[in-house]
Amino acid sequence: MCADSQFVSGEERNRILCKTIRQYNKEPVPAEVMTKLLDVAKDYRTVKNYVYARYGGIRSLSKLYPGYTVQNEMTKAELRQKLGLPSVYYYLAVFDALGDIKSQWSRTRSKVLELIGRNIHLTGEEKHYLRFLLKSKDAFAAVLQQKPAELPDAMLKRQKELAALTDSGKLHRYLCRQVRKYHITLHTDVADGFSIAERAYRYGDHGIYISTKEKRRRVFVLLTDNNRYSRQLYIKLYPEQARMEIRVPVQMTARKYETWQNTVGLAPGIFTMLTVDNGRSYGEALGEMQCEYSEWMREQTSSYIRNRADNPGRKKYNAKKNRYEERIHSYINHELNRFFQSEEPKRIYIVKLPGPQAGGVNRKINHNVAMWQRGYIRRRLQQKCQERSVELVEVLGKDISRVCSSCGGMGSRKEGIFFCEVCGYTDREKTNTARNVLQRGLDGKVIY
Repeated sequence: MCADSQFVSGEERNRILCKTIRQYNKEPVPAEVMTKLLDVAKDYRTVKNYVYARYGGIRSLSKLYPGYTVQNEMTKAELRQKLGLPSVYYYLAVFDALGDIKSQWSRTRSKVLELIGRNIHLTGEEKHYLRFLLKSKDAFAAVLQQKPAELPDAMLKRQKELAALTDSGKLHRYLCRQVRKYHITLHTDVADGFSIAERAYRYGDHGIYISTKEKRRRVFVLLTDNNRYSRQLYIKLYPEQARMEIRVPVQMTARKYETWQNTVGLAPGIFTMLTVDNGRSYGEALGEMQCEYSEWMREQTSSYIRNRADNPGRKKYNAKKNRYEERIHSYINHELNRFFQSEEPKRIYIVKLPGPQAGGVNRKINHNVAMWQRGYIRRRLQQKCQERSVELVEVLGKDISRVCSSCGGMGSRKEGIFFCEVCGYTDREKTNTARNVLQRGLDGKVIY
């Protein structure tokens, strides 16, 4: 959790954001230190998988909230003594796993709700009853476990009223079938990190001391900065690179720039990251950088397949891949910052970025499109908008690049240039699209 905000005013509390910052080791982590940290990570994984297997199913659904029943049962299980894992890590792993299980159940309920809405064989009353069950955790658990629901009197009365209008037995069986079909019991094979509470680490000597499975012995890692934090952290390990990353959740207040009053339309692209409705572009070198990265990836994949039998490992490959990605991400953030400083937006309209598409004929083009950092750009733009109190609105994108922003007629595109066959308007394709984005936003054609 972020720092306590109980003394923050109501207006400011609405603008409190949580973001994750990172700390890094200054020197390669010694093999002995990495081994001790990996031992903690492996036991952390073991505890999580134990919780997943024992409490991830239907029978344990009623134990998940608030979770103290699971904590007490895990204490009696004596798994911690068997592993020799300090309690500070053991209980963090338990509640980490519980959080994952709750999230999985939320995904399951969302999926079943979607299926109910699309089911043409269910009447309106039947759908209403099923939605009632899904929105009440106790009623939902009672149906799945085939037990009487323990609900407040008003809710229990409402359930009986809704059940009287339908064949509740048939609907209960339908709900159980859908849950069994789509609910997944979690499991992880990854053991490359763990959460750590404040009492299990100490900053000092330009680094951090971390508790391990050895009593009263902490390992030391020299850090690149002298920042100190007092909250739950996450330690991410990269043993092949002798590297460690500390992820720190911090609380920040979103800035509000009173002089920023502009409303802009944005058109994202593969080769030019963002084009504004006024014709200015940001991230014009992104396409070249992504093509270079894509070409290198294709060469490496081909070489790896040819020499798989004699390949000594992927250490150098992973290191260079990380350097490529860090370079691209750094450039994206730099250009986004330049965009905000130059345009000073109060509201941004943007066309919804497309998801992965089916491949075309040209493999090279397919690979370049696959390497497009659309997801990273979207996340960073959203984060930076939140930090600056800028409203980000997505608009409907159907035919948005083919419509003339001057007269509304349909035009044609060739080599990045848009030409309207109705009024003769000509402009860069992305500028025309950005103008359409702005107009659709102002017209209220937005995605809610």
